[in-house]
Amino acid sequence: MITFDVRRLAVGLACAAATFVAASAGAQGLPAMKQKETYKVGFAQTESNNPWRIAQTESMKAEAAKRGWQLVYTDAAGSAAKQVADVDSMIAQGVDLIFLAPREEKPLVPAVMKAKRAGIPVILLDRTVDESVAKAGRDYVTFIGSDFVEEGRRAAQWLVKATNGNARIIQLEGTAGSSPANDRRKGFEEVIAKNPGMKIVASQSGDFVRDKGRQVTETLLQAHPDATAIYAHNDEMVIGAIAAVEAAGRTPGKDIRLVSIDGTRDALQAIIDGKLGATVECSPRFGPKAFDTALRYAKGEKIEPKIINEDQFFDASNAAAKIGEAF
Repeated sequence: MITFDVRRLAVGLACAAATFVAASAGAQGLPAMKQKETYKVGFAQTESNNPWRIAQTESMKAEAAKRGWQLVYTDAAGSAAKQVADVDSMIAQGVDLIFLAPREEKPLVPAVMKAKRAGIPVILLDRTVDESVAKAGRDYVTFIGSDFVEEGRRAAQWLVKATNGNARIIQLEGTAGSSPANDRRKGFEEVIAKNPGMKIVASQSGDFVRDKGRQVTETLLQAHPDATAIYAHNDEMVIGAIAAVEAAGRTPGKDIRLVSIDGTRDALQAIIDGKLGATVECSPRFGPKAFDTALRYAKGEKIEPKIINEDQFFDASNAAAKIGEAF
């Protein structure tokens, strides 16, 4: 005959339930990061084909060296699939934390989730992932970057004023599916829609690349010879657009007003030369703030879901004075 100790069984069941609840809570919450003298962290960069990305990488590497941290650096070369594989590699190497600049919003969600399951916290830099699936404070620590919607608004506000509220606009969009492209378009179009004399006649992706910006502009100017303004989601594309405008026999800054985003040295020089009207800064110097945030997290501090950089605005009034600080 088998007998049961009911009291012992009840205690055992209660302990098992508590263990299950704790495990579930751990699976739902963010991974912890132990306090140590030094850390091994990953930085999954999206690409290195333009001055902005190069400056961001240099800032991250310089800050890691300054603090004596080991930095595992990867370059996805513009491929979301490679960036996912890069994160996998960092997980396998057992880094303490991953800084991720996601190329696109949706494809990088699985990488964020895999790092979380592996017990490695992730901080997103300059771009986000799909917020309907992955959320700050639950799936990743935080997003550090600019307010892309506000950047678009500021570019549009300048253009409305510069054209007296009357323009036919070509929009050069960034990488399709990326948060900067989505938000810079949203902010810009939000302002343009409130001004009846402003019309966007064409929008096409130039993938944040200078030569592609030139090629797309050439095509769109042929299709819309009456265009009087160009808005580019970054400076690299607008520099390409300036070349296309000149090749078409038109004068940038006079026949066609141009505005963009980033604040690169080439863009500020174009403003000084009278070819570009204005550019909204999007600072690439993430190193100090990124590493400070990682340390705050390791100490157990509550981290804001979004940490927004304060960006400057450059036009003819300050470009010459600021070009020495540009990247």
